[in-house]
Amino acid sequence: MNNPEFLRSLLVQERPLFGKVVAAVVESGLDHRPDPRSRSARELLSHIIGHGFDIAELAEDGVVHHRNQVPFASLAEAVKLTDESFAAAIDKLGATDAGGWGEPAKFFLGERELMQAPRQQMAWILFLDAIHHRGQLTTHLRAMGGKVPSLYGPSADDPGPSH
Repeated sequence: MNNPEFLRSLLVQERPLFGKVVAAVVESGLDHRPDPRSRSARELLSHIIGHGFDIAELAEDGVVHHRNQVPFASLAEAVKLTDESFAAAIDKLGATDAGGWGEPAKFFLGERELMQAPRQQMAWILFLDAIHHRGQLTTHLRAMGGKVPSLYGPSADDPGPSH
């Protein structure tokens, strides 16, 4: 299995876990922020959504126009957009030529180029950052009145399917 195939296989595994966390957000808690310097649940959601689309764009042409915040009107739309963004990444990674995976990629925020790195490095940075932000989002759930879903094992709120 080459690097894009391996990343794709992990995205296939992680896609429903992202969906579980996003679906566990309480609509009334979207503006929850544990500290004034922290991102709100809405900001984390809109940032996570962008990461899936960023990975898809990176796999397609090696240039990321970072979606720092993807707006959504409701929690239902956020759930849908999250799933669509990771589906797009999975789809594009499935068509990625592993030979070009070491080629330079560019990462833009607006018109400003923030970094260049091999495509595989940038893809892994985006993927790991999305998981990091998913973890941040789970820390909001109980405080906003939600329940933390089982991800890799049981949580205090969800014993998971195998327990």
